Amino acid sequence: MSSSASSKANPEWFLTTHWSVVQNARAADSKRANAALETLCRTYWYPLYAFVRRLGHSPHDAEDLIQGFFAQCIEKNYLHAADQWKGRFRSFLLIALKRFLANEWDRARTRKRGGDRQIISLDAEQRYASEPATALSPDKLFERRWALTLLENVLAKLKSEQAAAGRLAIFTELQSVLASRGTPYSEFAKRLGITESAVKVAVHRLRHRYRELLEQEIADTVSCPSEIPEERRYLLRSLSA
Repeated sequence: MSSSASSKANPEWFLTTHWSVVQNARAADSKRANAALETLCRTYWYPLYAFVRRLGHSPHDAEDLIQGFFAQCIEKNYLHAADQWKGRFRSFLLIALKRFLANEWDRARTRKRGGDRQIISLDAEQRYASEPATALSPDKLFERRWALTLLENVLAKLKSEQAAAGRLAIFTELQSVLASRGTPYSEFAKRLGITESAVKVAVHRLRHRYRELLEQEIADTVSCPSEIPEERRYLLRSLSA
């Protein structure tokens, strides 16, 4: 996940990233900010669900709690406090969730939370149940799942781009080299029916685009370009925990 020289973020770009839109909104009825916040919540709901489940809540209660929490984030004017938790969206979400659990659980457990707004996927518990056994604390599990979710989003975007460009078969074969180089390029060349030089070019382009998408994904969760390197290091630490 090293940064390329060409991926240095333009500060103007950050004016339109999701989290910057949320942070810069001060009006309670800011439709654009609410839409940006909802997009981020829909993208990063699972790390919070895993956090609540690790605290000991049942699958049903965990789903209701996260639905209700997001409903409050999006509908109950949480935006005005968004800049109190430094620049990272993950910090805002986790601290806000902890406050929600402390303040809302006892009185909210007897009523349906979240109304008709559905953020949690129906496969939430199936996904959680398939997690490898781990002794990580709720906070550490949240950090690890956040990092994995971000990387999964990046890979999904890259796959979508490659499919749209008619290169899905090549991407499917070569995606493993984004993390490490295990299979020789000559083997990929045989499978794909292309030259080894063509494989090298394809790998170089995939890795370059992957780094660009990674920078963009991180940018959507921090508030300024200077935070990208530290957030990248945080992802690596979380994955190696």
